[in-house]
Formats: sequence, structure tokens, C-alpha cells
Amino acid sequence: MPTHHLRFDVNCSILFTELPLLERPAAAKAAGFDGVEFWWPFAEPVPAAAEVDAFVAAIRDAGVQLVGLNFFAGDMPGGDRGLVSWPGRSAEFRENVAVVAAIGAATGCRSFNALYGNRLPDVDPTEQDEVAVENLTAAAATVARIGGTVLVEAVSGPQPYPLRTAADVVAVLDVLRTERGVENVAFLADLYHLTVNGDDLATVVDHADQIGHVQIADAPGRHEPGTGGIDLDGHLARLETAGYRGWVGLEYVPSGPTEESFAWLPRERRRAD
Repeated sequence: MPTHHLRFDVNCSILFTELPLLERPAAAKAAGFDGVEFWWPFAEPVPAAAEVDAFVAAIRDAGVQLVGLNFFAGDMPGGDRGLVSWPGRSAEFRENVAVVAAIGAATGCRSFNALYGNRLPDVDPTEQDEVAVENLTAAAATVARIGGTVLVEAVSGPQPYPLRTAADVVAVLDVLRTERGVENVAFLADLYHLTVNGDDLATVVDHADQIGHVQIADAPGRHEPGTGGIDLDGHLARLETAGYRGWVGLEYVPSGPTEESFAWLPRERRRAD
């Protein structure tokens, strides 16, 4: 890889799925990585304390850094993509925010991805956007206490998720900053989702100062780099040149065993130092 400052982490919700979830951080460490990230790893927005403790212990015992964690996003397999803009579920979301912040405090994780939520057929989009601003403002205030940042992401797929491009996300961030004075929010630039949605990755670099985290997968297929047509090396190099110094999350479906899917990244480039 041409990038010399970017650090790579493994999304253990989509990689190492051949292993039980709590064994995946250690597997990432054994593969040479120092960082991991997860989608919300529990079935409920407020899991039992023992479940949270076991998750935190798995991270600690593996000797990896928890780089990113998603807020509870509803029934993801069923098509939900977040509660942020879902009227009637704000209390549920905010209860989850408290748990997420506690996990962040325990693990050192400081980046928290808030999936915006699908458009609902019986709700005015303007109302959904107002609810989203309220919930994102509240989440940002909570994680600010531990120095955390709320990430907002553009997502692809058939679901009616309204944030499709970098410009869509930046518009939300602008509202939070200008109307609410929220500073600890940032753009999660998933190069796979943006590509599939037809965004021009060459212009994503224009938002480098607003990017808090990057995720990659090749397209088509959402497999490891080199299996599709995205110039991931080039795009990462341009982001680095523009000043991005954060983590790059490997968020792809491996085309074979997870360990073999890392062959594109030399082992010496997997460490965070």
C-alpha cells in the first residue's frame, strides 16, 4: 500500500464470522492487526451488564484497540438502518447512547457510528430530519464527556436510506454545527457505499477535514481490495495527502476464509505503529 500513516482495523461484525463474536478480537490480533471495530454487537439496545462486561473483556484480553462502535440500529437483518430519524424510538436510541458511551469509557473507543435510519412511508421526511438533529445532538453531548465523536454515514442498498452521497452527510453535519453548535460530529466515509451509490470518490477528498473514519471494500461484490474495480490505493493515498490520519476499517465480506482475505495487505502494514 502507498499509504504510510493510515492504520487499518478489522470490522469484526463482517469479518471472522466463522468464529463466535467474542473470539474475533483475538483472531484479528493473531492476524497482525492492532485495531478492531464492530457494528452494535448485541441483540438489544440495552443488553445485560454481564454481556457488556464480556464484550469489553474480549477486547481487553485480545490486546486490541476498539476503534469504532455503532449505536443500536434496529433490526439490521430485517432491513432497519438506524433509529436516529425514527420518531417514536428516540427514547430507545438515547438509552442505547448511554450504554455506548459506557463501553467507550471502558475501552478507549472514541468513534461512534449513528446510522441515520430509513425513510418511513407514513412520516413526513422533514419531521424525520428534525428528530435526527435532536437525537444526534443528544448523542454528541453524551459522548463528548469521554472525548468521543459521533459519525454519520452514507449507505447503499435498496432500503430507503436518505443519505447516499458525501454531500448528503455533510449537509447534516452542517446543520448540527451551525444550528446546534455541535462540533464533535464527523463523516464516516465508506468508499464502497459511496461508489455503489454513484458518488465521485475523487471529490470525497474535498471533505477530508470532515472525515472522522474511513471504511473500505471493493465493488462490485463488497469483497476484499483487488476483487473489484475501485482504485482503493489511489483514493486512500489522496485522502492521506489531504491530511487524513485516522483509521481505515476493513468492512468487507471475505471471498474465502477471513485470514486469506488479508493477503492484499502485507503483515507489516497491519500493525498500528
